[in-house]
Amino acid sequence: MKKKFARESKAISTEIVLPNDTNTLGNLMGGRLLHWMDITAAIAAHRHCRRVVVTASVNNVSFDRPIRLADIVTLEAQVSRAFTSSMEVFIDVWVENHSTGKKEKCNEAIYTFVAVDQLGSPIAVPECVPETDLENQRYDGALRRRQLSLILAGKMKPEEATELKALFK
Repeated sequence: MKKKFARESKAISTEIVLPNDTNTLGNLMGGRLLHWMDITAAIAAHRHCRRVVVTASVNNVSFDRPIRLADIVTLEAQVSRAFTSSMEVFIDVWVENHSTGKKEKCNEAIYTFVAVDQLGSPIAVPECVPETDLENQRYDGALRRRQLSLILAGKMKPEEATELKALFK
């Protein structure tokens, strides 16, 4: 299967926080942000393999700071690593103050998607080739994160997690 550069599987979306998106404190509800992240990440995964993709897991989400009513939110998702049929997608969330235009990173998340055929069975995806320092860092970390998830799910024995063991040597 043809290798694809990480930049080829990027997706960017922009939203504005409306009153219906907020809680009683005037902050964006976490569920709404998760929804936006899931859609943006799914587009990145689809662009990587050009197949139907399904969300397999939300591996990590950090809500570092609140996002306020009327803020402009930009989500940038990119496949960080592809395995046999699954892809790890990293999402960076940026907020732009509607009055000043100042932008800052406020949240991030890591999702896993699986490519499926028309019957819903997993299918192979192309390998992801990192190019930048950040892409290489996320690519290398993806295998460790995957091994940890497999251990926690009981699908891998700790002694088989070579990448994780290497951290402690």
